[in-house]
Amino acid sequence: MSWEQTITQLKSEMDAKHAAREDALKAARSLIQTCSKCIKTIHRQNFTEAQTLLNQAYEQAAEARKQVTEHPEIEYAGYLQDAEKELVEAAGCLALAQNQPLPTYQSLNVNATSYLNGMGECASEMRRFVLDQMRAGNLPEAERLLHHMEEIYDDLTTFDYPDGLTGGLRRTCDALRAVIERTRADLTLTKIQHDLITELKNAKKV
Repeated sequence: MSWEQTITQLKSEMDAKHAAREDALKAARSLIQTCSKCIKTIHRQNFTEAQTLLNQAYEQAAEARKQVTEHPEIEYAGYLQDAEKELVEAAGCLALAQNQPLPTYQSLNVNATSYLNGMGECASEMRRFVLDQMRAGNLPEAERLLHHMEEIYDDLTTFDYPDGLTGGLRRTCDALRAVIERTRADLTLTKIQHDLITELKNAKKV
């Protein structure tokens, strides 16, 4: 094969890889947007619509993966990692909000790094759910959600491996710990206030 032929062949291969990369990035952006909509819908407690959006996200994730399967160097370059983390976060939030078992990484078809970091972000996102339940006066539900946040944190911290292997899981855990501490303090204060109000009401009845 001549030099010119080699260059032409390589140019064709690089064009195909570039096109696959662009398609994967486009699919990843769509996936992130859908997952964001899903989480917002969960906060509104519209779980039926949230499940519809999550199903759409599953389809978008499959399409994004299809774009890179023929190009391993693109598949493992991390282009889809952020999108997969968003998928894990959305699926985890919907499960916790409905008091259902958390999805596995196998059921979501994501790698371990995306799953672990996505679950860390899911636990952090649950702070908003806890605050919503506190405002609604539903303290038992707020306590249930906080318990799951703490449980996820405790399990994630057992993955004590280099950041290069876990995709920065230590930073995710550090951020989650701070969120949990604030949430626990807020819930404790709310419970104290609730108990005081209850005692005052009971005292007036005497």
